Amino acid sequence: MPREYPWDYSVNGVKTSAPLREAHGSDESFASTRWTMVLRAGDSATESAQARGALSELCQIYWRPLYSFLRKQGYGRDDAQDLTQGFFADLIETRAYARANQEKGRFRSFLLGALNHFVADARDRGRAFKRGGGMILEELDDRAIAEAETQISRAAKWQANEFYDREWASSLLQQALSRLTQECALAGKAEILGYVLPYLAAPDESAIPYEDTARRSHRPVTTLRSDVARLRARYRTILREEVRGTVDEATEVDEELRYLCRVLGST
Repeated sequence: MPREYPWDYSVNGVKTSAPLREAHGSDESFASTRWTMVLRAGDSATESAQARGALSELCQIYWRPLYSFLRKQGYGRDDAQDLTQGFFADLIETRAYARANQEKGRFRSFLLGALNHFVADARDRGRAFKRGGGMILEELDDRAIAEAETQISRAAKWQANEFYDREWASSLLQQALSRLTQECALAGKAEILGYVLPYLAAPDESAIPYEDTARRSHRPVTTLRSDVARLRARYRTILREEVRGTVDEATEVDEELRYLCRVLGST
């Protein structure tokens, strides 16, 4: 299941041209981390529709690593869907996230630990969880499940924990790309991103002739190269922000990126 990803954990931020915002120092300014969102949602004094919405967003981002973990644990497709849906519903209903402590590990470790606890409890109590409530995973459709199943089928040799981390890293990359896409759309640069995207995803950009893309995009080669450099820098900065949101300290970002890079680079 070889995949290549365009990140570089040595990038510390690059000032981008308008209208994209300045990236320098964004590791520190990205205040709404996954941990702060969870901890605030766990505070009864601040519980609100906004807090629940933030937690729902986390569920949308991270359902796939958890679903994939359950499938690798031997649960069938329907049971894994039931348990994933039930876990997120239970997470909100029981407010288990209020007991989260970022000092005890990374956010990916917290979620996996909470899932294991939920599954064990469900098994001990003989509880059943049915899909269809749509409280959290209402946007989860057959196509999304099919895409996850395709990756699972290609990962026969991967252990459940290893595959969970791999899918976690993929989710972070997808979230970073979604943010970049939104920024470009708001800046009126969606078409440019469409031409640049293959270079962001390619491990060796020289494999894609700039001259061909320049003709199709009606942009000079020098301008296209500048676009690629600028958007790649912005993409890497956003990715760092996404990773920063899952660890307790900014000093842990590079270590987490190195680890996830190794996971994605494994074959």
